[in-house]
Amino acid sequence: MKNVSLKNIQKDIVSGIIVALVSIPISMGYSQIAGLPAVYGLYCSILPVLIYGFVTSSPQFVFGVDATPAALVGGTLATLGIVSGSEEAKAVVPAITLVAALWLLLFFFIKAGRIVNYISTPVMGGFISGIGVTIILMQAAKLFGGNAGTGEAIQLVMHIAGEFDSFNLLSAMLGVGTVVIILVAKKFIPKFPMSVLLMVLGALATAIFHIDRFGVKLLPHVDKGLPGFSLPDMSVVFKNPSDIILLGLSVAGVVMAQTLLATNNYANKYGYKVSNNREILAYAAANAASAVIGGCPLNGSVSRTGIADQFGCKSQFMSITASLTMLLIVLFGTPVLEYLPVPILTGIVVAALIGITEFGLAVKLWKTDHTEFVIFVGAFLGVLLFGTIYGVVIGVILSFIAVIVKAVEPPRAFLGVIPGQEGFYSLNRYRNVKKIKGVVIYRFNGALFFANINTFVDDIEKNLDDNTKWVIVDAGGVGSIDVTAVDRLMTLYKVLEKKGIRFYITEHEHTLNDQLRELGAGEFVEKGVVRRTIPLALRDAGLDRPYPVKEEEEQAVSGEVHEDNERLAEIEWAFGADADEWLEKMAAEMADEIGSVKKDEKNVIVDAEKHAAWGRIGLFDENDLLERLEMHLFDDKKYPNLDIDDIEKRIDERRVVVEKKLAQINPDAIQMLKEHRKEMLDRLKLHNPYVYEHMMEQKRKHYEHLKKKDPELAQKLKNFYNLSDDDK
Repeated sequence: MKNVSLKNIQKDIVSGIIVALVSIPISMGYSQIAGLPAVYGLYCSILPVLIYGFVTSSPQFVFGVDATPAALVGGTLATLGIVSGSEEAKAVVPAITLVAALWLLLFFFIKAGRIVNYISTPVMGGFISGIGVTIILMQAAKLFGGNAGTGEAIQLVMHIAGEFDSFNLLSAMLGVGTVVIILVAKKFIPKFPMSVLLMVLGALATAIFHIDRFGVKLLPHVDKGLPGFSLPDMSVVFKNPSDIILLGLSVAGVVMAQTLLATNNYANKYGYKVSNNREILAYAAANAASAVIGGCPLNGSVSRTGIADQFGCKSQFMSITASLTMLLIVLFGTPVLEYLPVPILTGIVVAALIGITEFGLAVKLWKTDHTEFVIFVGAFLGVLLFGTIYGVVIGVILSFIAVIVKAVEPPRAFLGVIPGQEGFYSLNRYRNVKKIKGVVIYRFNGALFFANINTFVDDIEKNLDDNTKWVIVDAGGVGSIDVTAVDRLMTLYKVLEKKGIRFYITEHEHTLNDQLRELGAGEFVEKGVVRRTIPLALRDAGLDRPYPVKEEEEQAVSGEVHEDNERLAEIEWAFGADADEWLEKMAAEMADEIGSVKKDEKNVIVDAEKHAAWGRIGLFDENDLLERLEMHLFDDKKYPNLDIDDIEKRIDERRVVVEKKLAQINPDAIQMLKEHRKEMLDRLKLHNPYVYEHMMEQKRKHYEHLKKKDPELAQKLKNFYNLSDDDK
């Protein structure tokens, strides 16, 4: 067992006791749905749960009598004409349970748990949410005095509507009140065992005020004592072999899929690993134990796991405690059960189920990836409308469709160059990227095959113009190609050739050349269509640095490259369109940090940058950051006690250092900085003239102060801000 320790054991014991108490009404109700007397739900919560706790690899999941397997069994009994609770039912149900256990054992040997590896997070989230909402709908009528329902969402809603004939106001107040109190307590006092307190208060209300006289349902009478142990009579299987064997397979499939998905969801949530195959063995062992005591099939319980999680369960000592608690209840505590109000116990279950739904994930997916949002909704509605197995199947199918969609529409971009920098950059990502005159450079990140070759060709053809002379494909992300894609590439090559446009494929691994030759495109290799790098393709096209860029000034990009982009424009690389917003945030963080330091701290600017969320950044970004920092600091309404003269000196000293380094590393970047600084000052002057005038006044004062003390720095400051009489 994982995580068993003295540190955790107290929470595990409390969780186990609460799980056992909450299991009483759930297990008894679902046992009756499965066609057995209610007391068998308690029996199935002792030995099978104990065995599961010792075999499972999950430290926190709860196993027991649950809705879906019970409904499957109960439905089959009705089809076979077997009366629920009859002696015949008591013989057939454990036989079905044993058949399900044998199917699970087969799943263990063939390692069927690998199916979970093909189920994505949106599928898991939708599945868990669907299960949670389904069980809430099953239990909802019990909140106001009705009975639990079975089936899928539509049948359950109709059942709830029909149960309003049994509506009891006091029951509704107790049930709904329980849900509200637990949810509020979970937010404000999450460690307080509110569920236990409410159960105690409910029992006291029955003992003192006899609330059952006002129509509130209580748990039914249960005889104390333990069940007998015997192997099920398997002769009943031969009377209806196809029905029972197929039902056992269906139950085993539901148990495996539902419990594995939910177990892995908790494992992902808390960052631990479970062994899927060992989990299936635990399910088989627990169901075999249920069969020998005459019980129904068992399943992982999402609702009770949510309760255990709420109380800080860390290990399967919880399951051991729960089984021992249930043993004591069956032996000595059955008279007390009759005092527990059903609405309160149902409210505890519903509150736990609300906590396990993952609609927050759905909102996140809606904002970030509509395809994965559709997968979430598909899995959710699949479970809700068609049941567990169909929900999983729908989710898996949608996952594979999503893989195909992403393969058809992989990340791709058109590239250009940045003055003074090595490499090629997305035209849509960086503001300073320039197109090379007459050249289309296209990056495609994904295997090229029949489903996406049209996307590839269409992208290129749409970006050709009358001046295009060369098309270069950056195929660094193309790991493989199929025969359909090769045929289309050959066609594209010939079409471009007729237009006088040279075609190149570059940056790929040598294995792609081998595939091209094997699939009939050896001409690409023999005629030099394939090139090792983009610069080599440009060289073959007659273009060397400085590359002629496509702009009004026809300005050439410097041929002297001093460094790559590791230290330049990193924030734009990381945040894209949000770069400006993020730099503003960092400037505000630094301003707050600077506002708390002493006047004579020499490295105040660098230290403040280190304390910001991102930390130290590149030279180009740091220069931009210093500009924004000044705008924040010179708002003396926010920092009235700041020594502006001292801070101004530190900022200017740091700016000189930064721009001196930039001049050495990348001379072409200086002109861009000047243009960018002018844009920022114009924007500040327009939107916040008070801060602009205040900042420029400080600059003039600082300039006058420096003229005698440090003429070189003074001149740099004057050039930085174009200080003149016009600023006065």
